[in-house]
Amino acid sequence: MPVVGLLSSLSANDRATIVPAFQQGLGEASYVEGRNVVIEYRWADGQYNRLSALAADLVRRRVAVIAALSGTPAGLAAKGATTTIPIVFAIGGDPVAHGLVKSLNRPTANVTGVTFFTAQLGSKRLGLLRELVPNVMKVAVLVNPNNPPSVTEAASVQTAAQALGSSIRICHAAAAVEIERAFDVIVHERIGALCVTADPVFLSQRDKVVALAARHGIPAIYADREIAEAGGLISYGASRPDAYRQAGIYVGRILKGEKPSNLPVIAPTTFELVINLKTAKGLGLAISPAILLRANQIIE
Repeated sequence: MPVVGLLSSLSANDRATIVPAFQQGLGEASYVEGRNVVIEYRWADGQYNRLSALAADLVRRRVAVIAALSGTPAGLAAKGATTTIPIVFAIGGDPVAHGLVKSLNRPTANVTGVTFFTAQLGSKRLGLLRELVPNVMKVAVLVNPNNPPSVTEAASVQTAAQALGSSIRICHAAAAVEIERAFDVIVHERIGALCVTADPVFLSQRDKVVALAARHGIPAIYADREIAEAGGLISYGASRPDAYRQAGIYVGRILKGEKPSNLPVIAPTTFELVINLKTAKGLGLAISPAILLRANQIIE
């Protein structure tokens, strides 16, 4: 049976976030794990410096395809490990800007995949946050400095903040303990709201981020609906499960003989606004009907 290497910036505890949707995509291409395909899993546990070694291990394993799912660093590590094994990524960054492919329509070489384009939505998320808390003039932005799309998103938030008359406080965090330190800064400086950039570490540590925001009474907006479902106030972004499903389909098509260079990078066409009314009530926030009407899902 062909062997697929799944390389992720997330941890094994996040399997449910990735694997079922990826397996669904494989199934749509007529591949079922354990029946006619084997999947080798490699999890970086949010430690991006481990990705290169994990990718090299998959190359030594001579896998048929590498699926680099969740995190531009995972895609870059896979690309750096091989120029011959096909690579399918599912990431939040711009694959052209970060050097994964030369073009979305014609990727060339051995790399293609799916992008959420989360970094480009930073200004939109800031606007939504300001609608929720219009009197807050200083907003913190939680950024992973080791993830290029997270840094890019923070820059777009800063640009948007100037137009809205807001000031921005960048708070760096690349690990769980650093998330706690970032919240210490937010509380000490009495910052009234928070934008959490799209990053695998923040997704993996969503329970911690949500709990800290609730403990300190800080309204926060996120890129991933999974964080709103875990108790975050509001999220806006493309669907991760759909991206992982599309990546699974591409892997199946490559296993059947198609070339990555002939498969255009898939970009999202719809974005989801999710509002957690239970969390809003806990923060003492009244969500306006105008925002509620735009929501794709309301959690009560």
